[in-house]
Amino acid sequence: MKAGVILGAFVAVVLLILSAVFGSWYIIDQGERGVIVRNGSVVGTADPGLHFKMPFMDSVERISVQSKSRVYAKGHGNSRDQQYAAISYSVTYTIPPAKVGEVYSEYRNEENLVSRVIDRQTPAALQSAFGKFTAAETVTKRDDLAAAVLESLTKTTKGIVTIESVQIENVQFSEAYNEKIEESMKAEIDIRTRRQNLEKEQIDAQIAVTRANGEADSRLAVATANAKAVVLAGEAEAKAIKAKSEALQANPQLVEYTKAINWDGKLPATMVPGATVPFINVK
Repeated sequence: MKAGVILGAFVAVVLLILSAVFGSWYIIDQGERGVIVRNGSVVGTADPGLHFKMPFMDSVERISVQSKSRVYAKGHGNSRDQQYAAISYSVTYTIPPAKVGEVYSEYRNEENLVSRVIDRQTPAALQSAFGKFTAAETVTKRDDLAAAVLESLTKTTKGIVTIESVQIENVQFSEAYNEKIEESMKAEIDIRTRRQNLEKEQIDAQIAVTRANGEADSRLAVATANAKAVVLAGEAEAKAIKAKSEALQANPQLVEYTKAINWDGKLPATMVPGATVPFINVK
């Protein structure tokens, strides 16, 4: 019995020593920070790597500092023009490494922080921002809406957690509003089509006018050229006649000379009684 007691004590001592040895060091991963707790009180934080602690007295609570997203599929809000909408959105956040001690002191762990801060503050921030936009703007200016939610949420979280981004996944309005939007879009498309047709007709009319002006200018140019040609031809002919007249006046025998050159040397076969013989001066 005495040997059994001694063996049990020896085993207990060995286990105590092993627990002390293996409980005196710990490793923090790259995406985490450690919070060192001694007898229930935070005494420090630990960066990634191998660390040592006091066995049996110190414990290490690990808190993630990686980016994470929280998805909210059942959000809702009223637009500035009083249109109710079901909204799905997501929030991406990180816990600043410098805040892990404060997070543990106030919330104990990340899940408590998210549920008590982000989950509670996000719906109010969404509704406040959503009410600043009309129903149409929530679709055409979705990035601006997300930025407004991000700004509001950043103010309410007060730096205990960093809100990196807000994504508006979907905005669903009532069927009656969707039908109204569809009718409005059809009317707008019809107006655009008519405007395009009108612009096309105006362009076609301008083309026709330009073409007609071009053809008229072309005909005018041809007529002007023809008229100038006639004038030039008349002036040339008048100058030729004048030149001939002046030549005849200056040379009275030119006609007779021309006749002599063109005569073939034959006398007329018949002659009228009393007529003169061509080119023969009887005197």
